[in-house]
Amino acid sequence: MNTSFTALARRLFQRVAGLDPARLVLLGYASYIVLGWAALCLPWSVHAGVPATWLDHLFTATSAVSTTGLATVGTATTYTGFGEFVVLLLIQFGGLGYMTISSCLLLAVSGRLEPWRERVGAASLALPADFNVKQFLKLTVGYTLAIEAAGAYFLYPSFRDAGAEAPVWQAVFHSVSAFCTAGFGLYGDSFESFRTDTFLNGTIIALSYLGAIGFIVVHDVWLSLAGRKLRVTFTTKVILAATAAVSVVGTVLLALDEPLLQAMPAGERWLAAWFQVMTASTTVGFNTVPIGALSTSSLFLLVVVMIIGASPAGTGGGLKTTTFTALWAVGMSVLRKRERPTFIGREIPVARIRMAVAQALFYGLTLGAGIYALALVQPDGNLADQMFECASALGTVGLSRGITGVLNEAGKLVVVALMFAGRVGPLGLGTVFFRPRETQPAPEEDVVM
Repeated sequence: MNTSFTALARRLFQRVAGLDPARLVLLGYASYIVLGWAALCLPWSVHAGVPATWLDHLFTATSAVSTTGLATVGTATTYTGFGEFVVLLLIQFGGLGYMTISSCLLLAVSGRLEPWRERVGAASLALPADFNVKQFLKLTVGYTLAIEAAGAYFLYPSFRDAGAEAPVWQAVFHSVSAFCTAGFGLYGDSFESFRTDTFLNGTIIALSYLGAIGFIVVHDVWLSLAGRKLRVTFTTKVILAATAAVSVVGTVLLALDEPLLQAMPAGERWLAAWFQVMTASTTVGFNTVPIGALSTSSLFLLVVVMIIGASPAGTGGGLKTTTFTALWAVGMSVLRKRERPTFIGREIPVARIRMAVAQALFYGLTLGAGIYALALVQPDGNLADQMFECASALGTVGLSRGITGVLNEAGKLVVVALMFAGRVGPLGLGTVFFRPRETQPAPEEDVVM
């Protein structure tokens, strides 16, 4: 009996290990969601008398693994300490990427990784082909734990002084949520009651940027500081330049245009504007001003920033800054009548451009399909609110105009599907269902573009 079970388990493991990395990543995140869903459905995960359904728990588990932050029920009011701990684990595993923690533990014990683990690790973190996966995984986990610990240390005084219940847990939870750009909080109004707390705002901003810029940048800067490289790579320059540009332009536009911010003192207005643009660009999803009260122009600005999103190999979502800069380079090359697209003085490789175009196409198609599906199942809803909700879900942002909690069952499932697609990536999700052709047929005639 044991021999048969062992043989069956071995065959199953070999079959799973032999799958394409994209399929393994999809199955991995799906397994996290299912396990988290099951844990949240346990009686001791939920406060007695709270009317949370199985779909609410599935929604929460998907939102946590995808590091989105949208929720149909309040985290603190619905879940017990155990339930909150489950949510925190899902955020941590989802933010670090499928198999990152388990692979790092295996490295610490045995000092080696199977080839299939390296392939899946590289795929889940969107690493370039020339990266040392083993070294990168160690740095990623160490960096994450160090930053989250520092974040909790700096957040603690704000929660303590505010009289928060269990301030240590509050600091740890929000530090992990901020660094993993998850946006889950233990306050019903996110951080609106802390809008004037400059120190807390600054800590959340720092944590979110450090998670969203991507572990590639951290790896690059680490090698530079260690004296092993004389300068940072072109990819790091692109990520930092794009992140800074989106933050500066978005903050200026929001601070000057949004009527809700005009009544605030100058310092508070600029801090609130920066925080809200930051939360959209890093896809962390916290807010210090009520999103439902923002003007239409401000909402459109935030949607654009959410679509651009964070950076590859990081904890954030969205289209990614590297994809946006590649598309920007193509557009500028056409305007300037240049044959080769360039960004900050460097030529963009053709392969990178092709990938950027494909990512933008599938991202747009997925977003359009999600908006149509949500409008179809919620015919009485406001279209602007639904578009914002879908952009936030696919970008794994977590900002909402307040419609998440009133979605019907079909609407919740649409948003769940968008959050999952946002975590795996619309293009990555597409590769799961399409097998590559061994040969490419020659065109029968010239194609006019």
